[in-house]
Amino acid sequence: MQEVYRLQGVKINDKHIETIVRQMLKRVRITDPGDTKFMLDQLTEKWMFYDENRRVMDEGMQPASAEPQLLGVTKASLSTDSFISAASFQETTKVLTNAAMAGRVDTLDGLKENVIMGRLISAGTGLSRYKIK
Repeated sequence: MQEVYRLQGVKINDKHIETIVRQMLKRVRITDPGDTKFMLDQLTEKWMFYDENRRVMDEGMQPASAEPQLLGVTKASLSTDSFISAASFQETTKVLTNAAMAGRVDTLDGLKENVIMGRLISAGTGLSRYKIK
């Protein structure tokens, strides 16, 4: 991947490539739902998969099985839980229309959606101890 950019005279630090690849690989496809809340072929984030499996195993039930899913950069950006974050990337009208029709609520958990909304982020002066109550 780096070679393609270098041939064009573009230098990208490896940490940025790693961040992109991590986002592209952050989801898994459920191959066997076991006793979890997942459905067959459902795409879910890895952390949700691991948390749910831990919960059912603690209760003595059958965990789910999954395989890693490689998403393209566009698909990875649009498949975020935050529709505000997804709308800022591409297909803005489509993303916002679908969210409105589904009655979705964005909980503004991430940095990106908070910056878009002009809210303090949980870093620097936006740390909770500085928030006005």
